[in-house]
Amino acid sequence: MTLTETAPAKLNLALHVRARRADGYHELETLFVFARDGDTVAIAPAATASFGVTGPFADAVGPDGDNLVTRAERAFRAAFSVAQPHAVTLDKHLPVASGIGGGSADAAATLRLLARLHGIAGDDQRLLAIAAHLGADVPACLLGRPTFGSGRGDALVEVRGLGDMPALLVNPLVAVSTAAVFAGWDGMDRGPLTDDGDMLARALTGRNDLQPPAEAVAPVIRDVLTVLAGCDGVVLARMSGSGATCFALFADVAARDSAAATVAADAPGWWQMRTTIG
Repeated sequence: MTLTETAPAKLNLALHVRARRADGYHELETLFVFARDGDTVAIAPAATASFGVTGPFADAVGPDGDNLVTRAERAFRAAFSVAQPHAVTLDKHLPVASGIGGGSADAAATLRLLARLHGIAGDDQRLLAIAAHLGADVPACLLGRPTFGSGRGDALVEVRGLGDMPALLVNPLVAVSTAAVFAGWDGMDRGPLTDDGDMLARALTGRNDLQPPAEAVAPVIRDVLTVLAGCDGVVLARMSGSGATCFALFADVAARDSAAATVAADAPGWWQMRTTIG
């Protein structure tokens, strides 16, 4: 029996960096939402453990047996005393090191699939503990629903999302180091996210504090945002996470698709994904 699940792209509608922490992380406030599209993970019981990767970004992941997906599989087996090995296949469609939680989403989808396969409740605290150990974004990706994140980004409160809002994700195919971007943050606390209004209203009054240091690392991010912000029907254009993926939210599908055509014509070498955001 093979089970499959989408590992959807994660977006930070806003990301406020409040302080550096003694443990090397940062105090954050962020609004997580998730696309309807992303990578796909498939898992089946097997005689011996294996990992395979397909898709347009397979080469960026490589066949190495040590990545967030295989770490999630090993951590699950250890936590739940599962002797059964698994064959895991990742179909990689999201660019890596791109600010949309690709690896975190893949790990979270792996944990959800393994829980289904072995009859473990999706809200089992051991799953949450594994997710938190794997990375700061993995708990939000495991939940997979709109949330307000604080602390490292893993103290989560569910909030009402955007429904199905058309969105366009664009990446100039420049990998950006999260560590380098955080190292470039100027250390200035520019204030909290507002808790007034719905998700969109909060996002519109927010910002991404990592955008300036990300632009210093990869100036092309500024070009992407300029193109997106100039498209008709844009409600919000912003960088996600530590970059370099940027997104635009649109009032309707026609405006999104028109923007996608504009991006394809102006910058055919950029990656893009048309989707909807929940």
